Amino acid sequence: MKRIAPLLISLILFACSSDDGTTSTPVDPTPIDPVDPPTTPAVPCENGMAGAYPCNGYDLMSNINLNTMGATSANDSWGWTDPTTGKEYALICLNNGTGFIDISEPTEPVYLGKLPTATTSSSWRDVKVYNNHAFVVSEASNHGMQVFDLTKLRNATSTPTNFTADANYSGFGSAHNIVINKDSGYAYAVGSDTFAGGPHFVNIQNPTSPTPAGGYQPDGYSHDAQVVTYNGGDTDHQGKEILLGSNANELVIVDISDKDNPVRISAISYSNIGYTHQGWFTEDQRYFILGDEVDELDFGFNTRTIVFDLTDLDNPAFHTEYSGPTAAIDHNGYVKGNTFYMANYTAGVRFLDISDIENQNISEVGFFDTHPGNDGANFNGAWSVYPYFTSGNIVVSDINLGLFVVKKSN
Repeated sequence: MKRIAPLLISLILFACSSDDGTTSTPVDPTPIDPVDPPTTPAVPCENGMAGAYPCNGYDLMSNINLNTMGATSANDSWGWTDPTTGKEYALICLNNGTGFIDISEPTEPVYLGKLPTATTSSSWRDVKVYNNHAFVVSEASNHGMQVFDLTKLRNATSTPTNFTADANYSGFGSAHNIVINKDSGYAYAVGSDTFAGGPHFVNIQNPTSPTPAGGYQPDGYSHDAQVVTYNGGDTDHQGKEILLGSNANELVIVDISDKDNPVRISAISYSNIGYTHQGWFTEDQRYFILGDEVDELDFGFNTRTIVFDLTDLDNPAFHTEYSGPTAAIDHNGYVKGNTFYMANYTAGVRFLDISDIENQNISEVGFFDTHPGNDGANFNGAWSVYPYFTSGNIVVSDINLGLFVVKKSN
């Protein structure tokens, strides 16, 4: 979720509130009883419903509610697979910390505990994983970047546990998001209180000894980004480290191979801009699929997804738009194979077939609606989705209802 103009702040505060409408505050909730039933039982998607949840082609494996995790709202999510045990873990950002859930048995998940916030509570927290460590940032004041060794979860026998960070990088205070390029071993904090909100570079090749590596300021605030070691079709840039920044009113493409001398390659905008929020490359690094977070509110569209053709990074071009079946606002989206996985706030998570994106054909092939109350253009429901587990388990973080694990129906 973006930091939006003042007229929308009240909407956002409501969106990131508990179900009774109270906003998140920097006060830890009362610890839960460890024997409190943590999950909703698994339910197959049959006749368009999985229990209380509308669905198409995806089953509910489990749901862990916010009370179980001692929180009042959730936001971002990611995942980690233990390379030694093969166990899968969901990481969910909460108003007051980052929760860890063993989902190796997706119908019987185990909430292991949380890494509490470094300072105060916040509705904005973000996590990514590199080299078996979690890296967490928040818009909480003076939070910095927490580093947590995820291998500690193997021995988490007394649950739930309040874990301790293994390092805390203080080169910035607050940040909206964290981006990691696993190929290079660099993290990029975006929307921080440094470099005018542009990407802040951190060397994390030694995860528990992060070191500053510069930043990029000329294009101002970057709300979210993807950083890749480029291997697409533009031979002028192959092998370079490329940042694609969703910068509120445009997509900016920057060569950050030389951390001391980042070079802007190009930028592209589009019609009916609300707020350029977040996007992801297709696996061949030809098309970039972008979500605008406020256009549904500003212009009355159904969910709109914008696609750019980046065959030539120096000359990006508009390719096509996809219009979804509801008025819900699109949020974080990720590509795996020929599917675009989109967290769609009140419409839950949507699954889009992009196998024929070259011919401007995109179609919805499934969904799981974590917010059955409505599909309106407001800031409730699914915040993010993590589709990269080899098991096919898909993690969805819902602002109001916690963590969902869903899986494609057999």
